[in-house]
Amino acid sequence: MIREVGTSLGTVTVAVTGEGPPLLLLHANPGCHRDYDAVVPALAQRYAVHAVDWPGYGASARPPEPPSAMAYARVLPEIVDGLGLDRVAVIGNSVGGYAAARLAIAHPDRVVALVLVNSGGFSTLNPATRGFIRVMGTEPAMRLMAGRLPRLYLRRRTPEVREMIARDAARRHDRGAHRVAAALWRSFAAPEHDLRPRAAAITAPTLLVWGTRDPMVGLDAAGVRRAIPGAAWRSMPTGHAPFAEAPGRFLGAVLPFLDEATAAVRA
Repeated sequence: MIREVGTSLGTVTVAVTGEGPPLLLLHANPGCHRDYDAVVPALAQRYAVHAVDWPGYGASARPPEPPSAMAYARVLPEIVDGLGLDRVAVIGNSVGGYAAARLAIAHPDRVVALVLVNSGGFSTLNPATRGFIRVMGTEPAMRLMAGRLPRLYLRRRTPEVREMIARDAARRHDRGAHRVAAALWRSFAAPEHDLRPRAAAITAPTLLVWGTRDPMVGLDAAGVRRAIPGAAWRSMPTGHAPFAEAPGRFLGAVLPFLDEATAAVRA
């Protein structure tokens, strides 16, 4: 079932499947809800899975202004409210992880379980990384890297990974998509994007699933573990999207964690 939710960034599309406690899936930049295709069937056997298309991606409307990671975080409570959900478990990848962590910090009563997958918001910036972000924050770079950048940060070629790369390549001539992606990249250098000073405020049971072969944020593992000292940890020999690159291993780590964290909701 596809649901549409009105937000301050435009209409957001959410794919809903399964029954049980609500579980939000939040994708990366670029991407769409289909990035989780390899694991949704198993998750939907136990949870009401709500897979979000961020504004400007998938079937969601393009936002009226170029968005930022912080804007996605601010709109996430609107999405949860629009879906009529009270307390949710959340799996967030990259910018989706950043938004999920912000939800857990700002609304601790609404997050029953948090899974951060190669999440944004925990990087140490230096002149080299700032320069890379500046380049990636331009529309020509986004056009040039469409279909190419995912080949670098997705390290294992499962069928789902190949589909992710193909979907990104299909955006090569979509200037609106480049504008969205570039704006998000620029926001990664903003001081507000750094979650490390605030992450200790996360009280929800938290699992960190980290693909250590990810050239984007793979080296942020030590920093995120220091920032959320009570979190459980699972590393995987994958790139940026363990759920697509090693779905069986991902589910083997995530399902027991979610089942324990949501036991009270099920009772």
